[in-house]
Amino acid sequence: MGLSDQISTFVDRSFARETAFLAELVKVASDNPPGDCAPHAARAKTLLEGLGLKVEAHPVPQDLAQACGMVSATNLIVRHRFGEGPTLALNAHGDVVPPGLGWTHDPYGAEIADGPHGPVMFGRGVAVSKSDCATYTFALLALEDVARAGAKLGGTIELHFTYDEEAGGEIGPKFLLDRGLTRPDFVIAAGFSYAIVNAHNGCLHLEVTVTGKQAHAAMPQTGVDALAAATGILQALYASRPALGALHSRVAGITSPTLNVGLISGGINTNVVPDRVTFRLDRRMIPEENPAEVETGLRRLIADAAATYPGIRVEIKQILLATSLVPQPGWETLSAAIGRAAHSVLELAVPTNGVPLYTDARHYAARGIPCVLYGAGPRTLLEANAHNADENLRLSDLRAATKIVARAAAEICGPTV
Repeated sequence: MGLSDQISTFVDRSFARETAFLAELVKVASDNPPGDCAPHAARAKTLLEGLGLKVEAHPVPQDLAQACGMVSATNLIVRHRFGEGPTLALNAHGDVVPPGLGWTHDPYGAEIADGPHGPVMFGRGVAVSKSDCATYTFALLALEDVARAGAKLGGTIELHFTYDEEAGGEIGPKFLLDRGLTRPDFVIAAGFSYAIVNAHNGCLHLEVTVTGKQAHAAMPQTGVDALAAATGILQALYASRPALGALHSRVAGITSPTLNVGLISGGINTNVVPDRVTFRLDRRMIPEENPAEVETGLRRLIADAAATYPGIRVEIKQILLATSLVPQPGWETLSAAIGRAAHSVLELAVPTNGVPLYTDARHYAARGIPCVLYGAGPRTLLEANAHNADENLRLSDLRAATKIVARAAAEICGPTV
């Protein structure tokens, strides 16, 4: 029996355990916000140790977690050295967005139901990206099993389970890299089964506070209306959006930059001229854009619009700057190995392309480490209801991705000589 068949046999034989492992991860809430994720990491550590894996826990100092808008976070690393060769890290995040409304299944129930393509598990994070905590864990276990049976494997496999992707990724992979806790040669990070992602957009979040002067609504001329000024600034921002559509990325799968205002608050009462309005904007940047230039341009646009309103003061604070994932030399090694394994398992060609969202995988690329996104899941975020009600995962995709990642990892790390 060849290595690929040995891997498939192990995954099939262990799939009930893998499904149960994923269910236990889904059942423990790790919503971010509020970002109190250390309890989930503790549970994951216990589950991993129950599978015979040695787990390193790296707690994030509380003040650093709080500075990133979280309550607690603990990063986990599992390492297995098979022999001489490169180190491949498999990174998935255990934090998830809050469930929100509209669910017809318990978001923490890990309920399995029949779907048109076989069994489906429902739950918050089951697709993004607790599924890949399971994918990567059982891919490693599969390689350990075939090594015990005599397969000559090389290199080192690391599992990186981090907990701040939904808050920007500053205390997940970046924390591990900054402290010298890992220095992999290659990285595969959480993704979906039907595409290999080698690039993604960057993202800039700005908080804009517009301050005026309150007054009685019966005498509005005695105040300075912050909402009127904020409205003018918003109009200027919205008027800038058509020009963004004229910019086009050369990366397949990525189109144009976008701008969205997603949060706004302000005012005192209905009968008071509003003295302060705050809003937050999201500016997605294509890989070809310079983040500093984008931020400078937005600040200038906002300041120019505010200048037409006497007595108004504007403060602009950067909340998040997530740089784009740009392909690093060596990414072709990852893409080729995954592509070959995926073609064999799925019996179809899996493309390599970019995506318009952003991830914490960018921190590996920022260190020059080749990185792609690949894991369990459907063809699109919409199909999985990711970040939506009734998030779900086809269990057949989980099984296939585990086989694919294990096969690709064995090829990337190479055999022991």
